[in-house]
Amino acid sequence: MHRVDVDELFQGKQSKYALVVGVSKRARQITQTFEEEGTVTEEKPVLIAIDEIRNHEINLLEPDEDEL
Repeated sequence: MHRVDVDELFQGKQSKYALVVGVSKRARQITQTFEEEGTVTEEKPVLIAIDEIRNHEINLLEPDEDEL
Protein backbone atom coordinates (compact mmCIF):
# COMPACT_ATOMS: atom_id res chain seq x y z
CA MET A 1 0.00 0.00 0.00
CA HIS A 2 1.20 3.47 -0.86
CA ARG A 3 1.33 5.76 2.17
CA VAL A 4 1.39 9.51 1.70
CA ASP A 5 2.89 11.81 4.31
CA VAL A 6 0.82 14.96 3.85
CA ASP A 7 3.10 16.99 6.12
CA GLU A 8 6.06 16.09 3.89
CA LEU A 9 4.15 17.19 0.78
CA PHE A 10 2.93 20.38 2.47
CA GLN A 11 6.41 21.34 3.63
CA GLY A 12 7.37 24.67 2.09
CA LYS A 13 3.89 25.26 0.69
CA GLN A 14 1.55 28.06 1.72
CA SER A 15 -1.79 26.57 0.87
CA LYS A 16 -3.18 23.06 1.26
CA TYR A 17 -5.80 24.07 -1.28
CA ALA A 18 -3.09 24.74 -3.88
CA LEU A 19 -1.56 21.35 -3.11
CA VAL A 20 -4.87 19.52 -3.57
CA VAL A 21 -5.73 21.40 -6.77
CA GLY A 22 -2.24 20.81 -8.16
CA VAL A 23 -2.37 17.08 -7.47
CA SER A 24 -5.83 16.73 -9.00
CA LYS A 25 -4.95 18.71 -12.14
CA ARG A 26 -1.78 16.69 -12.67
CA ALA A 27 -3.65 13.41 -12.11
CA ARG A 28 -6.17 14.40 -14.79
CA GLN A 29 -3.33 15.19 -17.21
CA ILE A 30 -1.77 11.80 -16.52
CA THR A 31 -5.11 10.06 -17.04
CA GLN A 32 -5.65 11.86 -20.34
CA THR A 33 -2.15 10.96 -21.53
CA PHE A 34 -2.68 7.30 -20.63
CA GLU A 35 -5.99 7.25 -22.52
CA GLU A 36 -4.49 8.90 -25.62
CA GLU A 37 -1.53 6.51 -25.68
CA GLY A 38 -3.60 3.46 -24.76
CA THR A 39 -1.36 2.83 -21.75
CA VAL A 40 -2.62 0.36 -19.18
CA THR A 41 -1.11 0.58 -15.71
CA GLU A 42 -2.03 -0.48 -12.22
CA GLU A 43 -0.60 2.71 -10.74
CA LYS A 44 -3.20 5.28 -9.83
CA PRO A 45 -2.75 8.69 -11.49
CA VAL A 46 -3.17 10.49 -8.16
CA LEU A 47 -0.28 8.55 -6.64
CA ILE A 48 1.88 9.24 -9.69
CA ALA A 49 1.09 12.97 -9.34
CA ILE A 50 1.93 12.91 -5.62
CA ASP A 51 5.25 11.20 -6.34
CA GLU A 52 6.07 13.81 -8.99
CA ILE A 53 5.42 16.61 -6.50
CA ARG A 54 7.35 14.86 -3.74
CA ASN A 55 10.33 14.34 -6.08
CA HIS A 56 10.14 17.96 -7.32
CA GLU A 57 9.53 16.83 -10.91
CA ILE A 58 6.73 19.39 -11.14
CA ASN A 59 6.20 22.66 -9.28
CA LEU A 60 2.97 24.05 -7.96
CA LEU A 61 1.96 27.65 -8.54
CA GLU A 62 0.71 29.15 -5.31
CA PRO A 63 -1.08 32.43 -4.70
CA ASP A 64 0.92 35.32 -3.29
CA GLU A 65 0.53 36.16 0.40
CA ASP A 66 -1.79 39.09 -0.37
CA GLU A 67 -4.05 36.87 -2.49
CA LEU A 68 -4.79 34.48 0.40
